[in-house]
Order: sequence, then C-alpha cells, then structure tokens
Amino acid sequence: MKKQEMPSPEIVKDIVSLARKGDKQDLSQLVDIYSSRLYGYFYRLTGNRDEANELLSELFLKMVEKIGSCRPETFEAWLFRIASNLFTDYLRTKKRNQKMLSHIEEQVLTEAQMPKKDNFLTDKLARQLQKLEPETAEIIVMRYYSQLSFEELAQMRKEPIGTVLSKVHRGLKKLRQLMEDSDD
Repeated sequence: MKKQEMPSPEIVKDIVSLARKGDKQDLSQLVDIYSSRLYGYFYRLTGNRDEANELLSELFLKMVEKIGSCRPETFEAWLFRIASNLFTDYLRTKKRNQKMLSHIEEQVLTEAQMPKKDNFLTDKLARQLQKLEPETAEIIVMRYYSQLSFEELAQMRKEPIGTVLSKVHRGLKKLRQLMEDSDD
C-alpha cells in the first residue's frame, strides 16, 4: 500500500471536486490518500489480509462508480459509510455461508436411509466441503445441491458466467483433490 500524508480538508475537497468530473489522476490520488487508513480499518475488522484487500478493492470500485453522488465537503464520511456497508455485507455473507454449511452437514448426518458406504462418502464430502473457502463451497453447493444453472448463479452473484464457470471448475478440482488426499 502506498501511504500518503493526509492533505488538508480544503485540498481533499478540491481533489474530490475534480474526481467527480472524471479526472482519473485525482481518483488515483484519493485512493493513495485513503488506502492505508481503510486497509487498516478492514484488517482490524476481519483479521485477514486477503479479505481486507478484497474489501478495499471493492470499496474503491464503488467510490469510482458513485463519486458523483457525494458532496466534496462530506467525502470522508461518505467513503467510510460505504466501507461500513461493505463490511456489514461481508458479515452477512460470511454468516450465510456458515449457516448453509451447517445446514448441509446436518442434512447429511440425518440421512440414515442410505447404505453405510454411501453415508461414509457423504460424510467425507461434507467434511471436505468445509475445508474449501466459504465462497467456493457456497457456489458448489448452489450448483449441485440446489441445482441452480450457471446462468442463475451468474445472475445471482452479479458476475459474468465465465467467472462462475471458472470458480466452479477450480472448486471441484480442489474438492476432488481433498477427497483423494484424505485418509478417511
């Protein structure tokens, strides 16, 4: 992260005014000014560097998209409000993923009708699914357990279909590797 000394509120206001008109250099300068503080904010909340970087990237994308809707004199409060909303969304997604994995595990464990060998494989699959990144496990479960099409997944996740296909493919490859490598 490139750390830049915090300019005066008047200078920030001028930079924001120019950035609102689409000046890419001023947008970049805002990223430089706020990246260190906002990375620290996200890192302290998540305790994870990768997640903090991901949230920071998402924040700056939203800033660029929506900078026209902020007033230059309230830019910093506006930016931190977006950061707060992103973190709240992050927590909801994380909680939803954990709840979904718990639900799947519960269903797998209560399927007593299956023969012992099938129960064993289902339990093993549930354990290995939990070792995946929550987002990866979620997309695999939505595709194969909930039987959503790739198009439905792409629409739901607001991602290109190619990205969804790639994530599912990489997730299945990792899951297959985990299944093969486990001692169960």
